[in-house]
Amino acid sequence: MPKPTPTKHIARIAQGDKNYPSRLHDLYDPPGNLYIEGDLSLLTMPMIAIVGSRNASIEGLNNAATFAKALSEAGLLIVSGLARGVDGAAHRATLGLGPNHFTMAVCGAGVDVIYPKEHLELARNISKRGLLISEQALGAPPRPHHFPRRNRIIAALSIGVVVVEAAERSGSLITARLASELGREVFAIPGSIQNPLSTGCNLLIQQGAKLARNPLDVLEELVF
Repeated sequence: MPKPTPTKHIARIAQGDKNYPSRLHDLYDPPGNLYIEGDLSLLTMPMIAIVGSRNASIEGLNNAATFAKALSEAGLLIVSGLARGVDGAAHRATLGLGPNHFTMAVCGAGVDVIYPKEHLELARNISKRGLLISEQALGAPPRPHHFPRRNRIIAALSIGVVVVEAAERSGSLITARLASELGREVFAIPGSIQNPLSTGCNLLIQQGAKLARNPLDVLEELVF
């Protein structure tokens, strides 16, 4: 079981608070409280989500990094879920750009309980140069039902969602579906029909998601 980290600098924001992100009100069940570690002023930045497989290919990891860097350099805050694979690659690539480039990790546990545990150092760096955020109370462990709820927060906060790699049944497709229902832009990077990790992205494109060959394909569709 992951162990809580020190709880200093963690803020609790309730609905009605001036810092509560207005985009979350688009949800039928917005979080009653948010627990946040990091710079609250970043909550006003335009955000885009980059999500995908925990078991991403090398190509998928490289694509996640490429898109994260370009979209961050365009002035967007990069949102993801702190998971292995695509999420971690997007967070790390953004941090690697240096100061004035920001990323947010939406967690499926309390923000003082880092999951997966190998991302402890990554989470610490995100909290210094971005935000860790969760609706789960401090000390809450990761539970399977927490992650779909995390995904709805990712979708609501973002003006768009980029799916890098995804199997046909994956949490990334849940995030994309929720984003579409909320009126956010949904983008998918296409892949070989022989690659199981491309199945979800190809399906999204078939269902109307915008095909993203490069970051410019994303930026041309966004207004921020």
